[in-house]
Amino acid sequence: MPASPPVSVSPESLLLNGRWQGGSASFDVTDPATLQVIGQAADGRREDALAALAAAEAAAEGWRAVSAEDRAGLLRDAAAEIRVRADRLAALLTSENGKPLAEARGEVLGSARMLDWAAEEGRRAHGRVTQPAGAGPGLVLKAPVGPALAITPWNFPASMLIRKVGLALAAGCPLIVKPAEQTPLIGAELIRIVHAAGLPAGVLQCITTTRPAEVAGALLADPRLRKVSFTGSTEVGLHLIRSTGDRLRRVSLEMGGHAPAIVYDDADLESAAAAVAATKFAGAGQSCISINRLYVHRSVHDEFVGLVLDKVAQLRIGHGAAEGTTIGPLIDFDAIDKVERHVGDAVDRGAVVAAGGRRWAPDDPALKGAFFEPTVLTGAEDTMLISSEETFGPVLPVYAFDGEDEVIQRANRTDYGLAAYVYSQALARVWRNVDRLNFGVVGVNDPFPVRPELPFGGMKNSGQEREGGSEGIDAYLEIKSVSVRL
Repeated sequence: MPASPPVSVSPESLLLNGRWQGGSASFDVTDPATLQVIGQAADGRREDALAALAAAEAAAEGWRAVSAEDRAGLLRDAAAEIRVRADRLAALLTSENGKPLAEARGEVLGSARMLDWAAEEGRRAHGRVTQPAGAGPGLVLKAPVGPALAITPWNFPASMLIRKVGLALAAGCPLIVKPAEQTPLIGAELIRIVHAAGLPAGVLQCITTTRPAEVAGALLADPRLRKVSFTGSTEVGLHLIRSTGDRLRRVSLEMGGHAPAIVYDDADLESAAAAVAATKFAGAGQSCISINRLYVHRSVHDEFVGLVLDKVAQLRIGHGAAEGTTIGPLIDFDAIDKVERHVGDAVDRGAVVAAGGRRWAPDDPALKGAFFEPTVLTGAEDTMLISSEETFGPVLPVYAFDGEDEVIQRANRTDYGLAAYVYSQALARVWRNVDRLNFGVVGVNDPFPVRPELPFGGMKNSGQEREGGSEGIDAYLEIKSVSVRL
């Protein structure tokens, strides 16, 4: 097994008002594959949160006055530095999160692309002039919403963080970032890079903590905080909505998903099988856009399942940094308990384990993490627990269907609406599906329909507002209407 990459054990991971510092306490960060300590991070508290907010408020007017072109230049410089350090950043991400090194490197490089995109969107976040009506014209102006908080997840600790950082800074908003407690090191390292590009004190700040409720609660109770951007569980996201109390503030939410994938009888089955396996088992299934329900037309069901099983047989479990590894550990043992609960319930209700179905026992005694075999369940039914709850693990349940209307209704029968997938070569059918599926992101013969150019976000209990695309920066901007009488 490869050694974990060297990381600084200094717990100076709080960036407050332009200065990196430690807290009154620190916490260990572990490799989820080996459970070994790989570093430490400062354990921020309420007073750190309030100090960050005071600094953000003080920096707001100055950052707003910086030209969009100059803000864009700083973001592009940071993107270039991320590319220079991509290999080391990827190794650090793998050591904290567990995902294979190739996936981690792709995420890091994707983060640099997101900064480039945000830089350009900041230069184009302009308003408009309306035609004069009577005495004079009308103006539609856009202004930064003000100090913002970004709460980011452990499953994509680089890309989700950088997407929020880039959009907020490009819009002219000071930002406080709270990385996930499971993956604070990659978050702090990326913030170091962006801050070192030349940001004034207070414009970008970082609070690592094992007390997320205390830190976020202090900020949410303060009227100086004008914006929250959150990626994480639906339960926590809904709590954030309720926490606004008697003061409205802008809240962007990207929460859980329960993605369906529909494979029609006219699909390119070989290509679709490779795509389904890639989407489902990337990150050990710990993705909000991971396929949770695979619907296959009955006429091609057995053939397609066989192709998927061939792809699954090629997956290799292990430490993310080991050569040849394609699937790493789950983030912790609570996650594996949920996976086992879903598999057990499905089998009790008649599903058949076609592949996997068990915890993985490695030959290497150093691998002590929560590994689970990539699993395929056939004979899945809509009454099973896995059909209504997001598994967040490497389990693919397969459902047979007969008709288009039927499968669309079944796919939409969920409180979530983040991502969906359609595999078909019939253009008319594709457009009908895209129109009728109630999901914010739809991949058509595309296993990874996420890119900086497209807005990302969900419907229903999967979230509100969007990140990315030309729409993403609007979440950090207020609109002013100006009527001019000459």
